[in-house]
Amino acid sequence: MNAVSNRHVIVGATAFTLSLLACSVQATGFIEDSKASLTLRNYYFDRDYKGTSAQSATREWAQGFIFKYTSGFTEGPVGFGLDAQAMLGLKLDSSPDRTGTGLLPFDSSDREPRDDYSELGLTAKVKVSKTELQAGTISTFLPIAFASPTRLLPQTFRGTYLRSQDIDGLSLHAGWMDRMNQRDSTNYQKMSVAAPNGRFNGAVQSDSFIFIGGDYQWSDALTLKYYHAELDDMYRKDYFGFVDNRAVGPGKLKTDFRYFITDEDGAGRAGPVDNRNLGLMFTYSLGSHALGVGYMRQDGDTAMPYLAGTEPLVNSEGALSSEFLNPKERTWQVRYDYDFAAVGVPGLKGMLRYLRGSNIELPDRLGGSGLTESEKDIELSYVVQSGTFKGVGLRVRHAWYRNDFAPTASFRDDNELRINVDYTLALW
Repeated sequence: MNAVSNRHVIVGATAFTLSLLACSVQATGFIEDSKASLTLRNYYFDRDYKGTSAQSATREWAQGFIFKYTSGFTEGPVGFGLDAQAMLGLKLDSSPDRTGTGLLPFDSSDREPRDDYSELGLTAKVKVSKTELQAGTISTFLPIAFASPTRLLPQTFRGTYLRSQDIDGLSLHAGWMDRMNQRDSTNYQKMSVAAPNGRFNGAVQSDSFIFIGGDYQWSDALTLKYYHAELDDMYRKDYFGFVDNRAVGPGKLKTDFRYFITDEDGAGRAGPVDNRNLGLMFTYSLGSHALGVGYMRQDGDTAMPYLAGTEPLVNSEGALSSEFLNPKERTWQVRYDYDFAAVGVPGLKGMLRYLRGSNIELPDRLGGSGLTESEKDIELSYVVQSGTFKGVGLRVRHAWYRNDFAPTASFRDDNELRINVDYTLALW
C-alpha cells in the first residue's frame, strides 16, 4: 500500500470514528471513565562545550504545559473513544548563540529562538475486549521506536497503533507511521535517520515506518521480547530481548539482555546499514542499594541507525551526551542507585554512573580507528511527599563527556547540566 493510500486510510478511519462518537458521546463510560491532567514542566538545559568550537554552549530555560485528556469507551462489544493532547512551550531565557538544546525551536537563518510554540494532537480509538486500535497522534515506547520524553515537550507520531492483551501473558504491538513531530517542533515532518558524525544521510526522508512485535511473560520472573521494524527504503531492524528478575540471596538480580540486528531496506537511501548491537546488564538490588554492571558491543560495518529524535533503547540508555553507538564500539558501564528513604528521606533518590566506549572506527576526517569516549553521570531526584507541594518533582543531572575524536565530530567534549521541575495535576 503506498503512502497516499495509507494516509487516506488514517483520515477515513479517524473520520468514521469521530462520526460514531458524535452519536455516542453521552454513552456511559465515554465521559464517566475519562481522565484529564495538566503537567507543568520547568526545564533548564546547559551543555558547555570544551576546546575550540564554533558554538561555545547550548543553554536555554523554558516552561512547558502539557494537557492530556483520555476518554473512556462507549458501551457495547465495540467501544469508541477520543483522546486529546495540547502542549505549550514558553521561552524564559535563550539567545541565538545558545540555541540547539531541543527545548525551543529557532529560525534556521539567524538562529533566533521562538518566544513560544504550541501544538494539538487528537487520537481516535476503538476497543474490542482487550484489543485497542488508535489512529491520529500516537506515542510508541518500544525498543524499535521510543518517542523521546527527555525535553520540554514530548515527541509524537502520526499513524495507527494496534495493541492487544487478549492472550494471557502476551502484549502485542503493531503499527504504521508516516510523520513525526519533534520535541522542539509544532509541525509533522517525514521521518529520517539520526546521523551524528555523518554516520548516515540524515537529509533523506521516508513516509512509512511499520512495526510489529510483543512481550511475553514466560514466568513471574522472565519476560521475553521480540520486535521487527522497517523504515521504508532506509533500514529494517529486528530486536530480541529478555528481562529476568529473581531473588538471589538476600536481594534481587535483574538481567537485561538486548540484541538488535539492523540492515538496509530497499534502496538504502540513508546509506549502507550493517549493524549487530548486543547489550547485557546485570543489576543487583539489596535494600536501598542497587549496583549494575553492563557491556555493549557493535558489530558489522556501520553504526546502528534509529529514527531521528527518538531515544535508542540500547544498553546505554539514559546517557546524556552520547548513545555509544559508533561503528565497532565496545562499551562497558557501572551504575549505582540509592534510595534515601532508608535514612529517613522518602522521595529522594540518587544515581552515579560511568560509561566508557573503545575500539571506535570513524572516517579519517573524524579521527580514524581505535578511538574512545567516556561519560560520567550524577543524578539527584526528589518528589515532595506531603503538604501543599505534594507531588512536585525536582530532578538535577550532571554529566562530563570526553572523547578523542577529531574536532569536527558531532560529539564534542562537554560538561552538561539539566534541571527540571515537574508537577502533574489531575483535573478529574
